Amino acid sequence: MHRTAEFGIAAHWAYKEASNQGQKKSIVVSDDKLAWLRESLEWQKNTQNPVEFLKILKTELFEDEVYVFTPKGMIKELPIDSTPIDFAYSVHEQIGHKMIGCKINGKMMPIITKLNHGDIVEILTSDQVKGPSRDWLKFVKSSSAKTRINQWFKKEQRAENIEKGKEIIEREIKKLGMKQAQLLKPEWIEKLLQKYQFNTIEDLYASIGFGGISDQKIIARLLNEYRKEHQADELEQKIVELVQAKPNKTKPSKNGIYVKGIENCLVKLSKCCNPLPGDEIVGYITKGRGVSVHREDCINLKDLLGKEERMIDVYWAEQVEAQYNVEIEIFANDRAGLLRDIIKQIENYKIKLMGVNTRTNKDNTAILDMILETSSIENLNKLMNSIMNVESVYDVYRKRG
Repeated sequence: MHRTAEFGIAAHWAYKEASNQGQKKSIVVSDDKLAWLRESLEWQKNTQNPVEFLKILKTELFEDEVYVFTPKGMIKELPIDSTPIDFAYSVHEQIGHKMIGCKINGKMMPIITKLNHGDIVEILTSDQVKGPSRDWLKFVKSSSAKTRINQWFKKEQRAENIEKGKEIIEREIKKLGMKQAQLLKPEWIEKLLQKYQFNTIEDLYASIGFGGISDQKIIARLLNEYRKEHQADELEQKIVELVQAKPNKTKPSKNGIYVKGIENCLVKLSKCCNPLPGDEIVGYITKGRGVSVHREDCINLKDLLGKEERMIDVYWAEQVEAQYNVEIEIFANDRAGLLRDIIKQIENYKIKLMGVNTRTNKDNTAILDMILETSSIENLNKLMNSIMNVESVYDVYRKRG
């Protein structure tokens, strides 16, 4: 189109000839086409009727595009089979939005008429028009026209799209035989908004109503969250039922914990307090993670107040062949060789040192945080008593969480 505008129709032919022949230099336009052009130009000099002359330009030379004119003679290049709707949006977005009809070569025609080379197109508009019709999307060929029509519906009909999207989701939930409260949980909606980058649930509904995102995709995501929680609820219910149905003797878990009335139950020692054999412990039925075991003095148990129905009796097996992590904190007056002497005591009790972090305050107080691996609270208490006897150490305690 640029070549046509700058150098005439012959330049467009030359470009086409080069593309077809794979040439990059020496472009030769066929004699018959040049002869046709000379004849047409000569004929133009002798005629006063521009409409008749434009008929000559309606040829098969432009295979992929259609070239049409505005009433003022400006050329518009459009995809083949374009309509006056495409033409209107190529002139200006608001011309397209306010379009009510068109004239092609001075004659009133349907706005879905396919345009031909050389057509003179005049667009009729009205400020009373609310906007484009959604049906136009079935006829337009240019991507720019489709984009602008879609943007109009997305922006101008937001309220309508929100209501429509909401109705679609409610209808789909009803088809599943479920209630809205079962799927439209706030935490699940929040995940959807983050996943698809919507700011509000209204934005999500608007996109569904507009067709920007599939309602089936949204329902599938919600059902996935429902299944996750439903499976967790089933596990909880199974634990509760087993507790009520089997008050007899059970087997301990791999970490040496009995859960009242339940065998082969998933049991996890809480990392916030690291219970050891010999500690007073309590069990808590979690969502989807079995039973979590805490020390009775764990500071996090206060968060479980009011959830006594989830508490369950747990206790240590008499013989436990397992190792447990525990954290202790040591306070001492800093001196050379302090850490070495403490580690020596740890080695004497055959307790494994898993990690250590040391720091010294401005008042020369040394604070040592240690993670140890031991088999029982008795063994740990003996070690802590020995550390208290290390020179300059004045306090040792076990962390509660």
